[in-house]
Amino acid sequence: MPSQIEAIAIKRKMFFEHEGAPYHCLDVEISKPTARGGQTLVRLKMRNLITRAVFDKTFKASDKFLEPDLVVISASFLYADGDGYHFMDQENYETLTLRTELLGDDRLLLSDNLLVQIQKFNGNPIGVQLPTMVELTVTYTEPGVRGDTASGGVTKAATLETGLEIRVPLFIKEGERVKVHTETREFGGRV
Repeated sequence: MPSQIEAIAIKRKMFFEHEGAPYHCLDVEISKPTARGGQTLVRLKMRNLITRAVFDKTFKASDKFLEPDLVVISASFLYADGDGYHFMDQENYETLTLRTELLGDDRLLLSDNLLVQIQKFNGNPIGVQLPTMVELTVTYTEPGVRGDTASGGVTKAATLETGLEIRVPLFIKEGERVKVHTETREFGGRV
C-alpha cells in the first residue's frame, strides 16, 4: 500500500494524490490558530497533473494524502502528427504519444530530439517537464535599424521555428539560434 503524507508535511514542488488524481504542490501557507482549541490549517496552491487546472484549497493539518503512483522517465521528442506528439523512451526505446491538450502551449517549445522528462500516472503519460532552456531557430523578425546596439533594452518581435513568438534584442537576425526560458517564454541569449 502506498504511504500516506499528512497535509502539514507537504512542501513546495512535492507530488501527492487527492481524490484519485495526482497533484503538484506550487505553494504552501500554514496558518496556526491564535485561540485555544483552534485547528492548524494548510492552504495549498496545487496543480492537477491530468487537467492542468491550478487552484487553492485548504486542508486540516492532519488530513492525509497518498503518494501518487507517479513515474518520471527520460524521453526525446520525435515528431507531431494528427494523433499527438510522439516521444521515444530513452531506456526501452518505446514510443509514447501525448495528446495536444496534455501539452498545451508547451508544444511550442518542442524541437527535434529535445530531451524531456515525461510523467506517467498509473502507467499512462500525463505530462512533460521541459528543461530550463531550449534552443530554437528564428524564422522571422524585422531587420534591426542602423545604430541599434546590444545594450539599451530595446526589443522586437521574433517568430521561432515552432511558431512561438517572443521578444528579442534588435541585433538578432533571421536564421540565428536563440535560447528561450521554458517557464517565462523569454529570450535567454544567442547560441
